[in-house]
Amino acid sequence: MPLIDILIALLTIVFGSFGLLAPRYTAGALDMAPTHSTMGLSELRAGSGGLFVALGLWCLVAGAPAYFALGIAYLGAGAGRALSILMDRPPLKKVLIFLAFEWPPAAWLLWAHWP
Repeated sequence: MPLIDILIALLTIVFGSFGLLAPRYTAGALDMAPTHSTMGLSELRAGSGGLFVALGLWCLVAGAPAYFALGIAYLGAGAGRALSILMDRPPLKKVLIFLAFEWPPAAWLLWAHWP
């Protein structure tokens, strides 16, 4: 397993850990704010946290097929972000930084682990 795969999995776990363990911090970094309930925090823990921690850990355990799936996940996240650029007009500098953490890993993982 190439070192770059392991680094992507570890970064996925680290970034996911912020959503899982520090959803209020993550909400601030993403310009999100809890409203009248804590459902948004729950969603951050699940979708931006636990999901990515589990994907990263599974990659370290299972290898190639899991890395390909992680590539698909990053491709989807980047596609959603690209659509947001067109439709929502988010702060471009910030969104491009996030996109830089999605599409390059997606490209590598899909290329390196194409079935």
